[in-house]
Amino acid sequence: MEDEQSFSDICGGRLALQRRYYSPSCREFCLSCPRLSLLSLTAVTCTVWLAAYGLFTLCENSMILSAAIFITLLGLLGYLHFVKIDQETLLIIDSLGIQMTSSYASGKESTTFIEMGKVKDVVINEAIYMSAKPRLDCLIEVYRSCQEILAHQKAASASP
Repeated sequence: MEDEQSFSDICGGRLALQRRYYSPSCREFCLSCPRLSLLSLTAVTCTVWLAAYGLFTLCENSMILSAAIFITLLGLLGYLHFVKIDQETLLIIDSLGIQMTSSYASGKESTTFIEMGKVKDVVINEAIYMSAKPRLDCLIEVYRSCQEILAHQKAASASP
């Protein structure tokens, strides 16, 4: 079973949470963020380049223009590769473990797997990482479902 629900991020942007229920002991959550806006990218680039051009007219040093282009390109590549997350996925299988995957705008993916034997409880630390920046209502949905699976796993391991 699969369902999708819309939430807001902390800035009021739209986030989509897809929930896939494979079985009572296996669920997947996929939080999708909006793609990078071409308008905001253009605005930032133009602002940096206009400021550089203003400095160039004052100093008459062409290195300022070259540095502005170089810094803008490096900044954009760094942002796309290390900061801008398009999608975060959480897969929970009570007999196996928890897998967290972050897909960046550049195409890079970062995956972490934690064996279920090492999991004592689930804590959502979105306040520290602030990657997709979902609001509390979205985090509560994911947290409650994680707790259900952990409770199911503990009940299954406690019964003879």
